[in-house]
Amino acid sequence: MAHKVTTQWKGNMLFETDNPSGKTVFIDTSPENGGNNEGLAPKALMLSSLAGCSGLDVVSILKKMKVVVDDFKMEASGELTEEHPKYYHTVTLDYHFYGRNLDEKKIQRAVDLSVETYCGVMEMFRRFAKVKTNTYFHSS
Repeated sequence: MAHKVTTQWKGNMLFETDNPSGKTVFIDTSPENGGNNEGLAPKALMLSSLAGCSGLDVVSILKKMKVVVDDFKMEASGELTEEHPKYYHTVTLDYHFYGRNLDEKKIQRAVDLSVETYCGVMEMFRRFAKVKTNTYFHSS
């Protein structure tokens, strides 16, 4: 199955890109690179895609397991190479779960299933970067 997106230049360094869902986002760069920070930076957007892909898996799996959490967030960070073309050589994805009586074993299983089996974006990242994951449980 192929995906297709259209990315349209909107002037200066700003682009608008669509998605097969029909939703759009803006892509821009910082003022020091000639942009106005009116959109998401391309490399950071890749980290958002990684977190979003895995997050969708985790929420879906937790729902099937009937595991309840009060809140869930992910923090993704990437280390860039020094030389051009700069790309992420190491990426860390931290999963944070919040709630009372968290079922840590099931939640970790959901994370592991996403990381090891289901998240296609994670697999793409593994083709060019070392990917590390950590899971944190915050009891309320």
